[in-house]
Amino acid sequence: MNAAGPRVAGIDPGTVSFGVCVLDDGEVALECSFPTAEVGVDPAPLVQMLVEHGPFELVLGPAGYGLPLVPGAQVGERELALIVLLREDEPHGPVGVGGMRSIVRALVAAGLPMVFGPGAIHLPTIPAYRKWNRIDLGTADKVASVALCIVDQARRLSLDFAQTSFVMLELGGGFSAAVAVDGGRIVDGLGGSAGPIGARACGALDAEVGYLLGAALSKRTVFSGGALDPRGELDLSAGLAALRRDPRHRDGWLALEEGAAKAALALTVSAPKPREILVAGRLAQAPGLIEALGERLAGVAPVRVVAGLQTGAKAAAHGAAVLADGLAGGRYAPLVERLGVAGAGGSALDHLRVHGADEIRLR
Repeated sequence: MNAAGPRVAGIDPGTVSFGVCVLDDGEVALECSFPTAEVGVDPAPLVQMLVEHGPFELVLGPAGYGLPLVPGAQVGERELALIVLLREDEPHGPVGVGGMRSIVRALVAAGLPMVFGPGAIHLPTIPAYRKWNRIDLGTADKVASVALCIVDQARRLSLDFAQTSFVMLELGGGFSAAVAVDGGRIVDGLGGSAGPIGARACGALDAEVGYLLGAALSKRTVFSGGALDPRGELDLSAGLAALRRDPRHRDGWLALEEGAAKAALALTVSAPKPREILVAGRLAQAPGLIEALGERLAGVAPVRVVAGLQTGAKAAAHGAAVLADGLAGGRYAPLVERLGVAGAGGSALDHLRVHGADEIRLR
């Protein structure tokens, strides 16, 4: 580490775009993004950008469902499988989830000082019984977004990291997720594939629907059926104001708002007195959305958009850089220690108790 503090980078593997944030001594030095569909086909521009803007003390890589702080040099086929959780009978090509494999391989091959961080389910701060029959309590990028939310709330309210308490709603271009933080630690979560309906993704799926789909249940199913873009046909990278005004999407916005509010209320069982409801993700910028959530959750806590380390930031990219800085011994080291990231362990499949779980783990 240099005398002024570490130079680090964090990567956010979003549904619509891959975001990258570089911190130098805890301050933003660079931020950029790449369309997810393009970087899955050709990761070279992402890798080249990182190589050109190094050297780095540490880079927090795109970990999907999460790994318990595994260095890039130790990422093999088993680790890649746990990042994407893709069945062998599904396409493993460059489009969609399968593209994550080629991206991770390219990042590792570049020799960057890479580490892959945990999802919420890997953290020791969530009681084991809350993990039963769950995989997605919040993917690795949601843990990163929480890190930024802790920084934001602590800074605005003049709190120690250990005094922060909130429910984070991340409303992205694909999924919606909710995570409960109490005492500066993640204590529960409803991940994007197990939480409220998203803009593009269905959220938690009725088990009977899964049963009836049978062999037709695929990753494409998980990424479909959302409130605004159920078939993945819209460009959600822009035009949110027009989409918000469009009467054809009125019920979709109501479904998103109500689902997010239900998730926040459910998580107050685990975090009974949140100081705030903090909203991150692409849809947080939609006109009137924060006000609508504020009305629904007025009896719980104030609803605010999380503030990034600079204006216009992607929360998960900045949060990933915050985690990288803390892991490298920078100014955010106390935050990382409080989150319990160093104590992460196991895999996302460890807590399944349903019939057939052993076969999943064997695969």
